[in-house]
Amino acid sequence: MFGLSYAKFDSTTYVMLYKNGRLVREGRGLAFFYGTLGSSIAAVPLASNDLPFIFNETTADYQSISIQGQLTYRITQPKQLAELLDFTVSSSGNYKTDDLEKLNQRLVNEAQTATSAFVHSLGLKDSVRSNKAIEAEIGVGLRASAAVALLGIEVLGVNILAVRATPEMERALEAETRERLQQEADQAVYERRNFAVEQERRIKESELNTDIAVEEKRKQIDEKRNQTQLQRAANERQLRELQVQADIAVEASRAKLLEQQTANERLAADAQGYVTETTLRPFQSLDWRILTALQNNPDPRLNIALAFRELAENAAKIGTLNITPDLLDGLLDKNDNSGGSSGNNSDNSAGNSSGGDSSNDSGSSRRDARPQTPKSGRR
Repeated sequence: MFGLSYAKFDSTTYVMLYKNGRLVREGRGLAFFYGTLGSSIAAVPLASNDLPFIFNETTADYQSISIQGQLTYRITQPKQLAELLDFTVSSSGNYKTDDLEKLNQRLVNEAQTATSAFVHSLGLKDSVRSNKAIEAEIGVGLRASAAVALLGIEVLGVNILAVRATPEMERALEAETRERLQQEADQAVYERRNFAVEQERRIKESELNTDIAVEEKRKQIDEKRNQTQLQRAANERQLRELQVQADIAVEASRAKLLEQQTANERLAADAQGYVTETTLRPFQSLDWRILTALQNNPDPRLNIALAFRELAENAAKIGTLNITPDLLDGLLDKNDNSGGSSGNNSDNSAGNSSGGDSSNDSGSSRRDARPQTPKSGRR
């Protein structure tokens, strides 16, 4: 209204007010009235700006790749940049030209120039795996670029989001990678089977070694058992030999004992014989009748037996001798009551032997009393 207007800018915008071609006012975040007829305003943004980019490059093996990333920068020299590019704004605050887009394109071109030589030295496979290396190359190239320095731009950072080949080459790489992965999978399966076979072989070897060890232990046990049996047999044989030797020693001792006992008994018999002979020597000169009388035996049968002995010794002097059964019964009788009758019979016998006819009469009378009894004898 009446050629007067009001402008206000934020703190991230560097404002320069020109009037009739002369810089009359500049600074950040200004607010002022100005005349629209002879004044112009240049507003340079000072805030950092994120610039996405994508461009194509060729690798060392003549394969095309696309590099996609983002560039972050800010303007540090707004007056220097305003002299190179037009940042004039209208009264409504809009830029009259698209020089800001030109600035972005220049930065993208500088980034592509910085990475071109590096990508040309890499192959396709290496390029698609070199994001960090490309980021470093772009950062170094932009900071060393004279054009960027003239523009008063400070590069804050570079990020590479993707490095991709063409769809055909991607499928080829995927196929190659797929085949390699398949081969690796097959190799893994083979190695797993080989490992399983190796483990099975080790298990069988371990089982065989175990069987061998068991058989060896069993053999050692058998040998030990045989040695034990042999040792036991040897011990038993030694025990039997010792027993036989002990029996031989016992029998030898017994033989010696018997010999000693025999010698002792012989000596005892000799001593007994000597004692008996010495005892009986005084009686050798005595008559046996005297010895018999010295016994003083009260048994009448002994006397009868002595009488018969006398009769036997004087048999030549006896004509006829009759011995009755009663006399014999008296000699054979063991009762003590027969002693008196035996004495009587002895007297009768003596009487008979001395008086001939009377004894015959007595004998006749006795025979009459005991019929069918034969005579004992006759001399």
